[in-house]
Amino acid sequence: MTRIVALVGVAGGVGTTRLAVECGATLARAGRDVAVFEVAFHTQGLRAYVDEQLTADVTALATEQASLGEVLYDVPVDLPGRLALAPASGPFERLARAQTAGAARQLEREFAAASLSHDVVLVDTPPVDGNQALAAVNAADRIALVTTDSQRGRDGLALMYDRLADVGAEADLALRNRDTGTISSGVGLPESDVTAAMDAPVCAEPDATFAPAVAGAVERLLDEELALEFPDGGLFS
Repeated sequence: MTRIVALVGVAGGVGTTRLAVECGATLARAGRDVAVFEVAFHTQGLRAYVDEQLTADVTALATEQASLGEVLYDVPVDLPGRLALAPASGPFERLARAQTAGAARQLEREFAAASLSHDVVLVDTPPVDGNQALAAVNAADRIALVTTDSQRGRDGLALMYDRLADVGAEADLALRNRDTGTISSGVGLPESDVTAAMDAPVCAEPDATFAPAVAGAVERLLDEELALEFPDGGLFS
């Protein structure tokens, strides 16, 4: 059973963080308890989806200054399951310590611990070029590469496939944000009409195009059916 999934962006700005939140909301809508961790320490985009003051974050977890429960923040959506986010938002000194090999090993242990209390753990992962990204791919049962459907995205995919091979890992699926048909492999996702973090996740109250596409990607990634209904009245599987 897949419990830990690393969503690895092939470059900055490809939409990995937003997609991690939307995949989490999709799973919570299907009744799963989901934790989304951010190890993209330099961009720290996940905190934009947390509507409360952060008292602890993933860098504190990695440096053993906070417990797992302290870094998880529930997204206030009315869903059958639970969606909790663990963003990165630490000061520079702790950020540096959170990127050491020892901190990466601690993160791997924490991901494993979270997988015991949640149905699925999603890790918002930057391009594999540091210890925290290695922790995510080492801990993951499944790895998805997130890219944009463009020539830049194609080049980024090729680079990240090679980089994963260098560290003894392998991608299970490619997810193409802003699908235009440029890249044929993997699963294409249309661009959402909703762009602001304060209005996400769309998949908590699904639309007729973006949310079903995300559900299809999640099903492919986890190799299971979610049997979710969407606004057109159909059953998606």
